[in-house]
Amino acid sequence: MRHMRVRPPSLSVAIALLASLAWPGGLAACAQEASSGRWTRPALGVDSPPLWGHAEGLRVGLAPLGGPRGLLRIYAPYLGQAEGRVINFMAVEPIAKGQTGRGLSELEFSRLDQKPGKRFWSRNDLADSSPLSPTPPATGWLESVDGVECLRVYVLVERFDNGAHVYVRLTFRADRPHEVGVATFAHADSTPLEHCIITATMGNYARLRRLELADRTVEAAELWPAYRGDGFTPHARFPLGELKRTPSGAAVAAAVSNEPDPESAAYAPGTREGWRYVGRPARQYWRSDHPPDGLEVLVNGRTVYWASQSSIPGGVAFENFEMVAPFRNGEEFWFGVEPITIGATE
Repeated sequence: MRHMRVRPPSLSVAIALLASLAWPGGLAACAQEASSGRWTRPALGVDSPPLWGHAEGLRVGLAPLGGPRGLLRIYAPYLGQAEGRVINFMAVEPIAKGQTGRGLSELEFSRLDQKPGKRFWSRNDLADSSPLSPTPPATGWLESVDGVECLRVYVLVERFDNGAHVYVRLTFRADRPHEVGVATFAHADSTPLEHCIITATMGNYARLRRLELADRTVEAAELWPAYRGDGFTPHARFPLGELKRTPSGAAVAAAVSNEPDPESAAYAPGTREGWRYVGRPARQYWRSDHPPDGLEVLVNGRTVYWASQSSIPGGVAFENFEMVAPFRNGEEFWFGVEPITIGATE
């Protein structure tokens, strides 16, 4: 597995962009035009924003929507978040066979244009995997899965420095409005992979501190009681045997805040506006419906907001939150952001 990630402040600073909208005219107006019925998706033949998901639920976007390149943007406006405000980001981080370091979609420079962040672009099919501009985006397609209408779209990623050449498929199910399925694939010309990790990278925004496992809830402060640095803590790791299981056998790990009302927190002077939580609290979770042997959940934490010296209210909180499994083409994990009653964690 990789060493602790270092994010140079000289690269893209997500914190300053959380509330920004790179799309001309604003995300809210463009997304509304592209919404039809239960789905939000780009309009066919129109240069609309790269945004897919539930019209009244969770959505996923790509650059040039606000934020760093090389990341999926996760939106949950049903929490009371403003349109265009990101609840979390996801990075794509493949590990080549025989290596321990990760490819870093957010931090590696693009060989296509020499800008920080690997380029992501969308497709409705895989007939042509050559690099494209992120816009105009693919519309996504509708299909029935287990009798349920689903919206799907491929997100292709330019080749990583370690030789990994991967892509992901996003799936939104009509009966699960607060989650997205993320399946990972390798192109035939990719270097062989140990893992292809999708990591939720911004738990500090919601100040996630409680990790819900099968028989216990782990607090961030218990994992790193003595940590006082301004970087990332070491990873804490939890194997499959410690994860909650559903009646169907799915493995689930969820992270929540320990604050009844995170919107009312008192922030250190100088904390950027983008880090100030807005809206209802929520449970953020990963689920594997068919958990493979070797699956683990990893978290690390921070005591100050990234690219700053501003202390996180309440102390150390989870930053990266991920499920990790040996690479298998088409492996799918589900990520959800579920509203919870204020003061409740169950």
